[in-house]
Amino acid sequence: MNTDTDMQAPLSINGQRLWQSLMDLARVGATEKGGNCRLALTDLDRQGRDLVAGWMREAGLEVSVDQIGNVFGRREGRDPSRPAVCTGSHIDTQPTGGRFDGCFGVMAGLEVMRTLRERGIQTDSALELAIWTNEEGSRFVPFMMGSAVYCGKLPLEQALATADSEGKRVGDELRRIGYAGDRPVGQRSFGHYLEAHIEQGPILEAEDTVIGAVTGSLGMYWYEVVVTGMEAHAGPTPMPLRRDALYAATFIMQEVVRIALDHAPHGRGTVGSVQVHPGSPNVIPGAVTFTVDIRHEDAARLAGMNARFHEIVRAVASGERTGHEMRVQVRQTAYFPPTPFAPALVEAVRGQARARGYSAMDIVTGAGHDAVHIAGIVPTAMIFVPCKDGISHNEIEDADPKHLEAGANVLLGAMTQLAGIAP
Repeated sequence: MNTDTDMQAPLSINGQRLWQSLMDLARVGATEKGGNCRLALTDLDRQGRDLVAGWMREAGLEVSVDQIGNVFGRREGRDPSRPAVCTGSHIDTQPTGGRFDGCFGVMAGLEVMRTLRERGIQTDSALELAIWTNEEGSRFVPFMMGSAVYCGKLPLEQALATADSEGKRVGDELRRIGYAGDRPVGQRSFGHYLEAHIEQGPILEAEDTVIGAVTGSLGMYWYEVVVTGMEAHAGPTPMPLRRDALYAATFIMQEVVRIALDHAPHGRGTVGSVQVHPGSPNVIPGAVTFTVDIRHEDAARLAGMNARFHEIVRAVASGERTGHEMRVQVRQTAYFPPTPFAPALVEAVRGQARARGYSAMDIVTGAGHDAVHIAGIVPTAMIFVPCKDGISHNEIEDADPKHLEAGANVLLGAMTQLAGIAP
C-alpha cells in the first residue's frame, strides 16, 4: 500500500540497477575498445534478446514475438478498453557501436516496469515494452526495419526476403536464432509511444542541459550519385582536354554542404561515402560514386534544399561548371518527411522534467529512430539525455549514469501520466 509520503515524492526508478543492466547487456558482443558489436539477427543478437526477454519475464511482463522478430512485453492495466502506452527502442548495434544507443531506451522501459512491480502500482492502461528488430541497418537494409513493418511502411514479405552481404535472408536468420514469432505484425497495438534515447549529438551537453524534449525529427533525402567522365593518363593529357569525373563531382559535393549552411540551424548536408574509379595515382578518374544526405526539420525548406541539389546536378551534367558535359546519374535511396511529434506528449516530457527539477530544452532529432515510424500511426514523443562529447555510433560512446537515471525517471512519469495510476 502507498503511504502519504510515497505519494508526495515523485516515483523514481533505481538508477544503480538501470546502470548495471546496461553494463550486463554490454558484455554481450563487447569489443576491446569498450563498445559493442551485436549485429541484427546474429548469435550475439540472440544472446542479447534472450537476456533482456528473461528480465522482462522476471518483471512480470507477458512476452511475445511477432513475425518480423519484434519483441513485446506487456503489463496489463485495470481498464482493458483503454489503449496501451508503449515504450522501447532496439538492442542491435553498429559494427563498432556503443553501449547506450538504443539499449538505454529498452533498459529505461524495463526499469519503469520493474519499479511499478516493486511498488505494487497498477495503471489504468496496459503498458508495453518493445524491442524493435534491425534498427541500425548495419547488416540488413533498410534500417528501422522492424518498426517499418509494424507501421505498414515495409511489406513483411519484402523484409523477410532481404539478404545481407553473404546472401543470408532475414526470415531464415530469424528462424535460426529462434525469433521468428507467430504473432501477426501489429497485433500488439497501443495508443501512445515514448522512446528514451541518448542524444547522439552535442547540443544538450553544450547547453549543460539534462533532458531534451524532442519535438520532432528532421526530414531527409538520401541519394547515390554516379558521375562518369573518361579515365586517361595523368601526364600526357592537357588540363583543358580532360573529362575528370572527380573534379566534376566535387562541385556537387561542395554544394551539398553549402546548401545546408544556407539553411542553418537545422539544415544538414553530408557526403558520407566516395568511391573513385579506377583509383590509381596517375590516372584521371573516370567515374566517381558517392552518397548524399540532405536533412531539415521544415518540409518547405527541405524541398528547397532538394531542388537546389538537383540544380547543381544539372549544371555539372551540362558542362556549365567544368566546361565538359558529364554523365551524372542520381538514384534516390531513401526519403523521410519531417515528422513532428505529438504536442501533448512533448509537453508531458517537459512537465515531468520540470516536476523533478531537471533542466530541459526543446530539441529536434537529426537521426533516424523507430519513433519516427511509430509517429505516423500513434501519438509519439522522445526523451533525450546527453552523451559524452556528442559521440555515438562509436565504441567510445558514453553517458553519465545520473543523466540516464534522469531520463528514465522522466519516462516513468510520462508513462504513468498517460496510463493513469489506479487509486
